Amino acid sequence: MKANPYQQLFDDQMNRFLEVGKTTYKERVSKLRKLKNALEYEYRQPLREALFSDFGKPFLETDLTEIYPILAEIKHIERHLRDWMRPKKVGNPLPMIGSRSYIEYESKGVCLILSPWNFPVNLTFDPLVSAIAAGNCCILKPSESTPATSQVMSEIVSALFDPSEITLVQGEVETAKALLELPFHHIFFTGSPAVGKHIMEAASRHLSSVTLELGGKSPAFVDETASMETTAKRLAWGKCLNAGQICVAPDYVLVTAKAKDALVQALENQLKSFFPQGASSSASYARIINAAHHRRLQDYLKSAVSQGAKILYGGGYSEENHFFEPTLIENVPEDSALLQEEIFGPVLPMVTVKDVDEAVDYINRKPRPLALYTFSKNKGAIRKLSANTRAGTACINHNVVHLSNNHLPFGGINNSGIGKAHGHHGFLAFSNERATVRQYTASSVDLLMPPYSDLKQRMMDATLRWFK
Repeated sequence: MKANPYQQLFDDQMNRFLEVGKTTYKERVSKLRKLKNALEYEYRQPLREALFSDFGKPFLETDLTEIYPILAEIKHIERHLRDWMRPKKVGNPLPMIGSRSYIEYESKGVCLILSPWNFPVNLTFDPLVSAIAAGNCCILKPSESTPATSQVMSEIVSALFDPSEITLVQGEVETAKALLELPFHHIFFTGSPAVGKHIMEAASRHLSSVTLELGGKSPAFVDETASMETTAKRLAWGKCLNAGQICVAPDYVLVTAKAKDALVQALENQLKSFFPQGASSSASYARIINAAHHRRLQDYLKSAVSQGAKILYGGGYSEENHFFEPTLIENVPEDSALLQEEIFGPVLPMVTVKDVDEAVDYINRKPRPLALYTFSKNKGAIRKLSANTRAGTACINHNVVHLSNNHLPFGGINNSGIGKAHGHHGFLAFSNERATVRQYTASSVDLLMPPYSDLKQRMMDATLRWFK
C-alpha cells in the first residue's frame, strides 16, 4: 500500500497537540496577533494582487470581504478569549450535594481545514483563528482554483507558524483525498453540499467530528410594503459582490405581484448606478473564477431561455476574460437548473408570488437554505415567513451583512450545513466541552450502592418523588 504523503506532517502534529492544547490565553493571542499584523500590513498588498490575478477581485472587495473579517474576528477573540477558556460552573441537582460540576474547554487536537476558492483568505484563516483560540494544531488545504492566493497564504503560514502546529499544503483533489484518509480529530469544510457529503463520509471512517459550511439556494422575499429603492440597492449589492460567487448571495427573489414591476425597475436602475459604463469595463466588478464555472452559468441561462424564461436585464458574457454580466430573469420554470441548483454567479431569477403564504410554500418545497432574506415593513408577513420556514441564518430588510457580526453564529441547517462558526461559536466548534464533577464530601449516591435492601428502595422511592 502506498504511503500517505502527509503522514509525517500529521504525525508531527499528533506529537504536539497535547502541548499546544495547554497553551495559555497570552500564548494563543500572541499567535493571533502575528497573523493579524501580517494580514493588515506586510501581506495586505500581495493578497490584493493575488486575488485580482486569480479572478479579478477589486482591491476594495478584498479589503472588505477577505481581510477585514479576519482582523475583526481576531479583535473580538482578544476581548473575550480569557473568559471563554475559563471552566464554567454549572448547577447541581440536590442528590449530588457535596460535589461541584463544571465544563472545561479543551482543544480537539489535530484539525483539518478545507477551504474553497470564492473567499480563499477569509474562509481559510477565519476557521484557523477559531482553531488557534481553542488551542489546536491544524493542517490547511486551500482550493487549487486560486493558485496565486494559495501561494501567498502558504508564505504567511510558513513565516508565522511552526509546521508541527500549523501548516498549509497545496494540491488538487488527490491532495484532499490523501488528507481525508488521516484520522483527524476535527474537520472543518467549506464548500458545496455535494462535496460536503463526501467529507462527512470520509470523516465517519475515523469518527472525526465535522463542521460543514455548505450552501444552497438562499431566497429573498419582497412584498409591496418594502422600500423598492433600498431593497434593490441591497439585493443588487448582495448579488454582485464577488460576481455572485458567495454562499449567502440571494439566489432567487420571491416577489409579490404588486411589487414585481417596481422592484425590477429599481434593480435595473441600481445596476446602472453601480456600473455606469457597464459592468464589463468596471473596476468594481469581479470575474467568474474559471472557464468551467463560466460555461456552467452560460448553460444555466441558455437552458432557462430555451424553456421560456425571459431576460429582463443583462445576459451578456465574455468567455475570453470570464466576464458575466449581472442578469435579471423571469418566467423561469421551477425545474430549471436556475431554480434547482445553487447559481453561484450574478444571475437573479425573479419568481412572482401572490403573497407571503405562497412564498412560504415555495421555500418549503426546497432543501433548507443557508440564508433567508425578507424585505418588508409588514410585521405579520415577517413573523409568518420566519415562523413557518427553516434556514441557517436570516436577515430582515438586508442581506449578506449578518456574516460581519462576530456575536452571531454562522452556519446552515441540514443540506446547507452542520455546525456553527464565528466568535464564541467558532471557539466551541474547535473545543471539546468536557463535563467534570468533583466530589468534595460523602456522596448520597454512595448510600444507594449494592447490596440493595428495603431501606435503600425506600430511599430511592423518596428520591424519585421529591428530588427531581
